[in-house]
Amino acid sequence: QVRLVDSGGGLVQAGGSLRLSCAASRRTFSTFSVAWFRQAPGKEREFVSALAWSSRNTFYADSVKGRFTISRDNAENTVYLQMNSLKPEDTAVYYCAADFVKVPPLVATSYDYWGQGTQVTVSS
Repeated sequence: QVRLVDSGGGLVQAGGSLRLSCAASRRTFSTFSVAWFRQAPGKEREFVSALAWSSRNTFYADSVKGRFTISRDNAENTVYLQMNSLKPEDTAVYYCAADFVKVPPLVATSYDYWGQGTQVTVSS
């Protein structure tokens, strides 16, 4: 079992930055692939970014490529999502997800472990 705790959301103006954190309860978290998803009101949960367990491969949705960066600190059992040049359309609840696989899935239904979500609101 892995418990994930999301944090770092907030209200920011368009063009601003936020860094989301996802802290894991398990020491072997470094062997998990991780991802961030987001869900806006009335919309389905969508893929944002993922990081393979080896940290050698990263994946991004086209809508965030070049603006968001996923990273992990295995010593701290934490995954980060640095979000720059934020846009109003980035407004959503952001969730981290993890699974014990080498290649991170890009669909939400493939993940067994989820954080509780953190709200990101970008004003225009």
